Amino acid sequence: MAKSHVVAVSKLLLFGILMATFTTTGAQIGVCYGTVANNLPEPRQVISLYNQHNIKRMRLYGPNHDALEALRGSNIELMLGVEHESLQAISSNQASADDWVQNNVVTYEDVNFKYIAVGNEIESGPFAQFVGPAMEKIQNAISKAGLANKIKVSTAVHPIVLQESSPPSKGSFKQDYRAFLDPVIGFLVGNQSPLLVNMYPYFSYIDNREINLQYALFTYPSVLVQDGQLGYQNLFDAILDAHYSALEKAGGSSLKIVVSETGWPSAGGDGEVTTIENARIYNSKVIDHVKGGTPKKPEGPIETYIFAMFNENEKTGAETEKNFGLFLPTKDPVYPINFN
Repeated sequence: MAKSHVVAVSKLLLFGILMATFTTTGAQIGVCYGTVANNLPEPRQVISLYNQHNIKRMRLYGPNHDALEALRGSNIELMLGVEHESLQAISSNQASADDWVQNNVVTYEDVNFKYIAVGNEIESGPFAQFVGPAMEKIQNAISKAGLANKIKVSTAVHPIVLQESSPPSKGSFKQDYRAFLDPVIGFLVGNQSPLLVNMYPYFSYIDNREINLQYALFTYPSVLVQDGQLGYQNLFDAILDAHYSALEKAGGSSLKIVVSETGWPSAGGDGEVTTIENARIYNSKVIDHVKGGTPKKPEGPIETYIFAMFNENEKTGAETEKNFGLFLPTKDPVYPINFN
């Protein structure tokens, strides 16, 4: 009895901490709703969980119709992905794009769509050639539906596109990716849409242990990287500003960046870097940090999506991929996030 009472109180306190967390953020933070698992709550329960914790933005990686039904009337702002297997047909046929928008957007007129993400991290490979043309046709379809002032069309890239990133002012894109990026940047500039960037200081640190771990976790006590007149105290800002510098060199100086994924796994790694405590520190610091800007773009705030809502037990690759969730499939928090 006493033990169960303690557990109940602990869960209540944890719930209260998370509620405070997401309420304090305003609307800068979203959470990615990944579904590569066989044990997740049904979508109506998931939307209820977003609402319970006052999470105002969601990223959904494809048109999950059960989730879209559950989102009706919720006012949660949605970034909806175009599934990769549809890109070729959409890129070559305006009617396919029109159908996609009709079936997955217009049909859900009481869902608060904000972005359509045409592809996720497919800067190279067989799908890359379809992204630019598919963005154009989805934009045409959005315009025909009278939604161009409400919904922005973009695509999500990740730091593999960078040739240089340190110091951030030297940020530039790899020549190998320019054939993909240049039309995308031109499209985004023409439509005043943001570039979506998935960025993980965790992976930067794992790939290069010479990086200071505190710098990756937002806990370094002072400026660590001096870049001209700009001083960097964390890796998140440095990666983001390197992308801004690269955009400036590629005709995209007017563009805003939305951080479409970031996070830190709580398990599955070495047990030293990949820990519940480091995941809690990183994500809580992100939530607080993005209310402001970066050294290069101090005006802020930084619209940011944490990956992910749940641990996903069917994700492939490293074991860490299954452990980025803020919540367990039981809907219990993996850890508290506390602003103080």
